[in-house]
Amino acid sequence: MKPLLIDCMKLWIMTAILLGCGTSLWAQTERSEAFREKYELKEVVVMSRHNIRSPLSSGADYQRVSPYEWFAWTSPGSQLSLRGGVLETEMDQFFRKWVVEAGLLPDNHRPMGNEVLFYANSRQRTFATAKYFSAGFLPYANVEIGYLYEEDKMDPLFKPQFTKMNATYRQQVLDEINALHGGPQAWMNEVRPTLDLMEEVIDMAHSPAALEGDTVHFSYDDTQFTIEKGDEPRLTGGFKLANSVADALVLQCYESESMSAFGHELTTEQWRDICGVKEVYDGLLFTTHAAAINIAYPLVSRIRDELQLQDRKFTFLCGHDANLASISAALGFNLPVTENALELHTSIGSKLVFEKWSDGSEEYVAVNLVYQTLDQLQGRTLLSLDVPPMVMPVTIDGLTPNSDGLYRLSDLDARMAETMAEYEAIVDDDAVDAPAPQFIIFQPDDTYNLHGQRVETPQRGVFIEGGRKRIQGF
Repeated sequence: MKPLLIDCMKLWIMTAILLGCGTSLWAQTERSEAFREKYELKEVVVMSRHNIRSPLSSGADYQRVSPYEWFAWTSPGSQLSLRGGVLETEMDQFFRKWVVEAGLLPDNHRPMGNEVLFYANSRQRTFATAKYFSAGFLPYANVEIGYLYEEDKMDPLFKPQFTKMNATYRQQVLDEINALHGGPQAWMNEVRPTLDLMEEVIDMAHSPAALEGDTVHFSYDDTQFTIEKGDEPRLTGGFKLANSVADALVLQCYESESMSAFGHELTTEQWRDICGVKEVYDGLLFTTHAAAINIAYPLVSRIRDELQLQDRKFTFLCGHDANLASISAALGFNLPVTENALELHTSIGSKLVFEKWSDGSEEYVAVNLVYQTLDQLQGRTLLSLDVPPMVMPVTIDGLTPNSDGLYRLSDLDARMAETMAEYEAIVDDDAVDAPAPQFIIFQPDDTYNLHGQRVETPQRGVFIEGGRKRIQGF
């Protein structure tokens, strides 16, 4: 046996011992026979981030600060890319095999009643992600994707907005932001070397913005925060531009299948540093506890309800990285630092997976972060139980798992209730009610293109109709 392989095996064994029985990196796919004899999988709730998209800004910001031509995106700004659709169908094949192997659903199942729920934010990238996932997860079923708006708007369930506000609470949020990593300026200063690297990679000094005398550097000394009811927490200033460029660079890395950018060969660590710029931006806005209990309240409430439904087998909610980050911050979840990925905590397409187990007398829950590795994203790897995505356990502050790595569902439910009570205790100076959620469902015979957009009369190409793919006009 090769020495390197021996070293890797030793490392794996040491990691398993440190993590403890039932909490290995592959807990979702490698439950022991003894575990299976003791527990029955009763339900799975998936809180998903959408898969690969084109940059949110369709033209101006990130393009204006570079003279180079960016990747030819396969979708309009902010929408799911063709690669993103393919990757999501590969992820759903893994989940399909897993729930069948775990005994939750039979293969090629056609759900009855309320067994299965798919609900997505009304953004194209989230709806399309849910549509792709459903087509492969339940190929014999005509799964309806619940959503709120026909237009490409944010559903209040997924919009990370403040729904209560007062002056004291606003200051509390700002105080917690200023306490993160020594404060915004200090945290942004930590990534200054990466900002310098990004300026070099995109040749910012010779960009249209620089030639017009606008900007030649990513700045952050003008950072300001806006904390207002009815809106997301917002950051203005030069660091917002840095975040947009970092986002576009990483998406180009995924889409181009190349670790170089505009002639600069970057290491995986440098790419993770670029993602770290996004980590600072999102962390400041969405991961303070004070902000998270407010902006994540609708989803915490929804997930709590889903975990209490006795007739539900599988729930798929599709939103954004801000949703995963704020839910975790609100509930005291410790998202693991990712392995074999660029983003540090909520990789593109990642899923926060709640597994509900029963030993016949009590119900338990395991929480995992599931995501495709960098190689799987770039290589469009076919996933299965033998070739799984990354599955990493999520620990919960203040809660102790049992010897099998499971938390009592009653303990998690109490944590959710406490978090919701914190939100309900916020005094609102403005008592305007938020719009009540409602469902709009695409009909079974509707036809969609590969971007998840409804098509009335398809002429030529590949389409999804009735939950199945078909080819027209070739």
